[in-house]
Amino acid sequence: MTKYGSFPGARPRRLRTTPAMRRMVAEHRLHPADLILPAFVREGISEPVPISAMPGVVQHTRDTLRKAAVEAVEAGVAGIMLFGVPEDAKKDAAGTAGTDPDGILQVAIRDVRDEVGDDLVIMSDLCLDEYTDHGHCGVLDADGRVDNDATLERYAEMAQVQADAGVHVVGPSGMMDGQVGVVRDALDQTGHEDVSILAYTAKYSSAFYGPFREAVGSSLKGDRKTYQQDPANLRESLRELALDLEEGADMVMVKPALPYLDVLAKIADAVEVPVAAYQISGEYAMVEAAAEKGWIDRDKAILETLTGIKRAGANMILTYWATEAARGL
Repeated sequence: MTKYGSFPGARPRRLRTTPAMRRMVAEHRLHPADLILPAFVREGISEPVPISAMPGVVQHTRDTLRKAAVEAVEAGVAGIMLFGVPEDAKKDAAGTAGTDPDGILQVAIRDVRDEVGDDLVIMSDLCLDEYTDHGHCGVLDADGRVDNDATLERYAEMAQVQADAGVHVVGPSGMMDGQVGVVRDALDQTGHEDVSILAYTAKYSSAFYGPFREAVGSSLKGDRKTYQQDPANLRESLRELALDLEEGADMVMVKPALPYLDVLAKIADAVEVPVAAYQISGEYAMVEAAAEKGWIDRDKAILETLTGIKRAGANMILTYWATEAARGL
């Protein structure tokens, strides 16, 4: 006894005394194989185009995309998620460039597959927003609303051409009701039973997508609140989850990541399939901007955000820092 009372017998600090001790007792560990690199490839450019709101990220040429894929493999990154950026003149109301076998995304899939084969899991964004002149994720009806079922027909075509190009995983991201089931049927009926589906199960209508709109040259006017999920809702994400699994999703995803860690944790606890989270453009931009101002330690902040996403239950993390973080790990 001391005049201040008993000293504590339980001392959690004992397990924090050295880097080796902290490493030994760490409950969660990041690994390069946890990471997936989102990458943009733009048609009709001869040099990479920097994305002003995402320092360090570019719209790739076909050649620089190949190089980025090789670098990802060398760093131990698990996968790459490809987004195509067509020439503006090729955008139309139906997003036909998205189902053209020679469209920029399909060409990029073939390029990356030729370059790295099966050493990298090649994923493709299955959505129309990059290819439509109105910027929505589907085709519009006579009243200017996104027509869910007409859009599903377009998604079925996209699934086929992306699979024909050699993709390993398709990521239907438009948040249309029934999209996973339609894509699964389209893949199976065209001999692509081995192509997996990463379902964008809980994709929220978020303010953090801003820099992405620049990255894909979006033509969107207005918002996507009639089909992307309301940020206020959690139970709704579990309903979306049940539907996606019933329709044949092989993996599920929460997007964005950091503002929705509670959703990610709920979904991770509820399923037996792999769970992904997408650390989106606005999350990336905030860290880069604060670091540029000298307000935070950039490298430590990157690893802390990724660890938080992993701790919440993600098996896979889509992040623009994938190759850099994998090298550091």
